[in-house]
Amino acid sequence: MSVESLVIRAQQICAQNGARFTSIREKVFRLLAETQSGVGAYELLEQLKQTEPAAKPATIYRALEFLTEQGFIHKIESSNAFMLCHHFEHHHPAQLLICQQCGHVDELHSNVLFKEFSNLANELGFKIQQQTIEARGLCKNCHN
Repeated sequence: MSVESLVIRAQQICAQNGARFTSIREKVFRLLAETQSGVGAYELLEQLKQTEPAAKPATIYRALEFLTEQGFIHKIESSNAFMLCHHFEHHHPAQLLICQQCGHVDELHSNVLFKEFSNLANELGFKIQQQTIEARGLCKNCHN
């Protein structure tokens, strides 16, 4: 899906939710839409400074917080990076396959994994509020 169509979908969702998709938020969204790997906040800040020279760390963190709240991005906890979610019409659990060599990230959606993990947590009396499972290894391009 093209970056433009993703932006249009995000704008529509923000309009439905009464959320402001400001130009800074859109620029950060576009930067994330243009990569297939996780990107750190400071790397995003440096890219954003090319068009917004006055951008500060707080600028990028506010934009990332908004994009996360809207369900547009996932945080890769193990590397403190962010990636665009291409299925952001609805909030969902995610399973991420992260290549340790090139950084490429594939997002999976397995209801079987989600349900099994939730059932095991429930047996221990644990209530899951957000579920992102990360697996690290080598993608098909790097392991050949």
